[in-house]
Amino acid sequence: MLAALFFSACGGLPGVVAVPPSSPTSSPGAVFDATVTENTHAVTIRVGQTLAVVLHARPGMASWSTVRSSDESVLAPIVNPAASAARGVTLAAFKAIAPGAARIDATAAPDCSPGQACPAYLMVLTIEVTVAAR
Repeated sequence: MLAALFFSACGGLPGVVAVPPSSPTSSPGAVFDATVTENTHAVTIRVGQTLAVVLHARPGMASWSTVRSSDESVLAPIVNPAASAARGVTLAAFKAIAPGAARIDATAAPDCSPGQACPAYLMVLTIEVTVAAR
């Protein structure tokens, strides 16, 4: 029986990205108040702001999937009608609904050819999101 080995997808520069004061977007599909990538560890936004998630597949890995919020009462998924991803890029969008904390989680598996042996591991990405009051 194969066991899944979980890797943390941390990379790039650690730290928190603070979003400067601005009014929330009136067109959720066109403009976002903040953007995070697979190299982002944490971000702070305010209630009413929107967050774009742009994840790039790593070499030898399939595209990121199951991009979700750990607490949809704080950070809810929204549809981005302008989204059009290139191959190997996964897009998602969220809106800050209430003050609190949530995580954006995603996973990626090895990119294996059908019928060939494939390693049994999974990359796990976690981005900490703090939602501050307006």
